[in-house]
Amino acid sequence: MLNQELLTETLETANLECWERERTATLTRREASRSHTRNLRFLGTPVRAFAVRLHATGCSLRETKEILRLFGVERSHQAIFQWVHRVSDSVDDPPTAKPSRVAVDETAIKINGEWSWLYAAIDLDTKLILDVELFGRHGTDPAAAFLHGLREKHDLSEAVFLVDQFGYRTALARLGLNGRMDYTDRNLIEKWFHTLKIRIDRFHNSWVGSRSSAREWFEQFVHYYNHQRPHQSLDGKTPAEKVLN
Repeated sequence: MLNQELLTETLETANLECWERERTATLTRREASRSHTRNLRFLGTPVRAFAVRLHATGCSLRETKEILRLFGVERSHQAIFQWVHRVSDSVDDPPTAKPSRVAVDETAIKINGEWSWLYAAIDLDTKLILDVELFGRHGTDPAAAFLHGLREKHDLSEAVFLVDQFGYRTALARLGLNGRMDYTDRNLIEKWFHTLKIRIDRFHNSWVGSRSSAREWFEQFVHYYNHQRPHQSLDGKTPAEKVLN
C-alpha cells in the first residue's frame, strides 16, 4: 500500500530547472484510471518527482519502477537513477545556517557487511540537518574532521554543541568550538538516526554497493528531510523553509 503521507506532502522538486527537456509526462486521469486506484491526490504531479520521493523514502530503484508501473508509467530503473541524481545535483543542501544549538553524533552503518560510521549534525531549533559524512572509523579524529567540515559550511560563531561523550569535547576544543554534555535535548539526532535506519532496513540492514553510492543515498535522504518533509513542531514547515524564512 502506498504511504498516504508520501502522496500528500508538498513536492518542491516539481518545478526545478533540472527537469527541462525531460520526456516523461505528468500522470493524466486516463493513466490513473488504468491503475484502478481511487482518490489519487498527486494527479498532475510530475512522475519523475514522485519517483524521486519514493526513492528518498526508502524504495529501491527497482521497487520504484514497479510502483510507477501501477500507474501505467513504464521507465527503466536506470532512468529513475538519473532522475534522482539530477535533483541531488541541482539543489544546494543544506542552506547555510547560523544555529544556536547543535546536536552531533555518529552511528554505525554496515556497507557490504563491514562497519562504517555516519556522522551527522542537526540544528535543534530548526530541525535542519546541517551535514552528514561517512568515515571508516570513529573516534576523536573523525569527529574533529567532521566538525571542521561543518564549520566550513555554516556560521557556528554562536553555536553550542550538545554531545554525549568526552571524545567530542576534545574535538570541539581543537577547533575552538563550544560544547557541553547533554543527554536530553540532543535526543533529536538519535531520533533522526532511527528514522534513517528504518530506511536502510529496506536494504536488509546492510548497504550493498560502493561507499560512494551509500554516501550519495545519505545526501539524497538529507535533501528529502530538509526540503520536503514538513514538521508538526515547525507549524507544517520544512527545516529549510524555517531557516530561509
